[in-house]
Amino acid sequence: MAEGSLTWWAIGASIIASNISAEQFIGMSGDGFFAGIAVAVYEWLGAATLILVAFFLMPIYIKNKIYTMPQFLTMRYNSQVALIMSIFWLFLYVFVNLTSILYLGALAINGLLGGGYFHEVMLVLALFAIFITLGGMKVIGYTDAIQVAVLIIGGLATTYMALTIVSQNFGFGKDALAGFKVLMHEAPDHFHLMFKKPKVDAPQIDIDKYLILPAFGMYAAGQWISNLNYWGCNQYITQRALGADLKTARTGILFASLLKILMPVIVMLPGIIAYVLYQKGLLPGMEDGNKDSAYSAILAFLPTGLKGLAVAALTAAIVASLAGKANSISTIFTMDIYKKYLHKDAGEVAMVKTGRLTVIVAMLLGIAFTWNDLLGISGEGGYTFVQKYSSFISPGVLATFLLGMFWKRTSGAAAVAGIVTGFLASIFFNQLAVRIFGPETWLYSAFRNSEGVYEIPFFICLGWSFLTTMLVMIGISLAGPVISEKAIFLDKAMFKLEPSSIILSVTTMLLLAAIYSRFW
Repeated sequence: MAEGSLTWWAIGASIIASNISAEQFIGMSGDGFFAGIAVAVYEWLGAATLILVAFFLMPIYIKNKIYTMPQFLTMRYNSQVALIMSIFWLFLYVFVNLTSILYLGALAINGLLGGGYFHEVMLVLALFAIFITLGGMKVIGYTDAIQVAVLIIGGLATTYMALTIVSQNFGFGKDALAGFKVLMHEAPDHFHLMFKKPKVDAPQIDIDKYLILPAFGMYAAGQWISNLNYWGCNQYITQRALGADLKTARTGILFASLLKILMPVIVMLPGIIAYVLYQKGLLPGMEDGNKDSAYSAILAFLPTGLKGLAVAALTAAIVASLAGKANSISTIFTMDIYKKYLHKDAGEVAMVKTGRLTVIVAMLLGIAFTWNDLLGISGEGGYTFVQKYSSFISPGVLATFLLGMFWKRTSGAAAVAGIVTGFLASIFFNQLAVRIFGPETWLYSAFRNSEGVYEIPFFICLGWSFLTTMLVMIGISLAGPVISEKAIFLDKAMFKLEPSSIILSVTTMLLLAAIYSRFW
């Protein structure tokens, strides 16, 4: 918890540094290349979600002195719920998050080095992350503040220079604003935040875009569930703020919310730039047309000095996220499994040693599964891989947290059933529903993907899985006591806002309203 010493700006910077990584630089640029500005919904809806977390969830965590997410589940429900979720989280962080960051990060930097160094780059990134993680949360927090400065400065400089390259190639001289206007003229279909539902005879590319970003259905349910789970119930995000007092934690989270609005300029817009240059045959680094090569191809275009700054920004983002994930893996294993079940009498020295060993083991597992891409990250596309497989546990997690916080009747039995139901419902809607009920029902519309297999957009699956989970948990809880013996009692004073919090949140929402009114 960094002994509660992190300032609001360190908390906000650390949240962004942990969030923005190869998944965004490579994966979101790739989806920007493929689908355009619509993929920025992850960042812009994330900004709105952080306001909700700061206002409603963080007061509950801090008042109850919660330091890990399994600790909250133990306090509110029981140790069985916490153990199940600890195992889920550890698998997710190691086999989805660590692996995807290592793979995409090594892919990007290897491309900039001319190829042939994929595994060497992966090992160096892992080593850097281990080195930072072993210093603990305080080192991570303040290192992240430095790395976010590098990330933003380097990322903005890269986007600015890439826009001037577009402007030059289209005869407008070195003018970044003219370059942006060229993008809107040459790729108007890449500047819409909503995709229409494809018709029967729609081109395959339109169907593939809709499958990953299904218009209104995504905004109605799936994106909110994904974001609330990620920003509000996620150890490696919430951990940055849990050691601080409420005012500091809130201000830090709202500062991160404001920074989120800027992120698509850094991690998504280069993908659209790459698309326009590629369509005109001006991007030799993307001969294969692989969308996950978009960001590397843009960096290869830059002058040597700026290329170095851009690589520094990319490396900072990758290492910061790896360190954040590893620290959270270590915290959950040490506090919620090792201390509770394996060595109950362990002192702080033993726990620190165990935590450090856990960091090393987790990183070695990540390397082993990424070495030859055993999980098929390249086939899914980096960003889609992370979002899709995270969505298998998010319905159960979010339902368990929200009902546990805001409904006193929610029982421990309902929580266990909810976690299991959320996972099984996700499997059902993603893998089995079309085979049983066919491609078109009142619940969903499935479309043939690029491999010819019918698929329901995973955000639609996420929405129905969450609803199913909520109904199961409510039904089971109604059969129990009116007030659970471990219910949380809320105090209105917990949710009182400082003027600074109101100013930051209103500023963020006005900026979001302006963006959506322009590009809807």
